Amino acid sequence: MTTVLKPSRRPLHWEGSSKRDLKQFPSAVQKDIGVALFIVQLGGTPPSAKPWKGLGPGVHELIEDHRGGTYRAVYTVRVAHRVHVLHAFQKKSKSGIKTPRTDVELIERRLKSVLERYRDDDRK
Repeated sequence: MTTVLKPSRRPLHWEGSSKRDLKQFPSAVQKDIGVALFIVQLGGTPPSAKPWKGLGPGVHELIEDHRGGTYRAVYTVRVAHRVHVLHAFQKKSKSGIKTPRTDVELIERRLKSVLERYRDDDRK
């Protein structure tokens, strides 16, 4: 008899308005990002994932292009064997390829909040 082991699935947590923001994307983009996040939950790295520069290891962005628009979801797998979606947004470039500062700052704040939350849990 063969035993089939199911891979463990990391819990998925949505930070701030990230889930609500993702729901505003075109349905095809929602589906693609959803599948990519599922791959991350199973411990894989989807083809659309790229390291997010500036916040260290374990922070990545998913990039989906759709009808001339670019959509992104930034997540971390850095803490507590969980996937935390930090931000979902449509990239509307006003400065070339750079991500707008407001989006970068929001991602930094949400990551800091996640890290502090787990640091506080470890102290209890």
